[in-house]
Amino acid sequence: MTQPTIYIETSVISYLTARLSNDLVIAGHQKLTSDWWEQRRVDFELYTSQLVTQEARRGDSQAAENRWQILQHLPLLPITKEIFELADDFMQKRILPVQAHTDALHIAVAIFHDIDYLLTWNCRHIANAEIHRQIAKLSFQQGYGEMPILCTPYELMGGKLCGLTTL
Repeated sequence: MTQPTIYIETSVISYLTARLSNDLVIAGHQKLTSDWWEQRRVDFELYTSQLVTQEARRGDSQAAENRWQILQHLPLLPITKEIFELADDFMQKRILPVQAHTDALHIAVAIFHDIDYLLTWNCRHIANAEIHRQIAKLSFQQGYGEMPILCTPYELMGGKLCGLTTL
């Protein structure tokens, strides 16, 4: 049996490698990301794309190097003409705003390559439940199969919620 596949988006790598934030919410996301990476990544086949490596090279040179140390071990999914066309369709149908074109490309990469999960902390334009149905509908109309689950590391902890317990 093959493992489920995950497309790792830039925000996950950024949270994994960044200095601990003073913002409690971001620090929590960083901790969850680290826990997911240590505990759960082995349960999946991880992929990324040239888009992620390009985004990860921006900013502080030491931070970019830290991101690269993680990314260099992940296979890159090719970005095709069809991926650009699908992302453009998301923009033309106003599913995503014009400024989110790169986010649309991340989603299109995962859809085109039939990835099971797109892992992100971008809850504005990617892991956003309000746009999932629209993205799924349009990608199905374009002839693509099942929609990847767009989610955060928290949602893929597999019941290992970092010390949290339920009643």
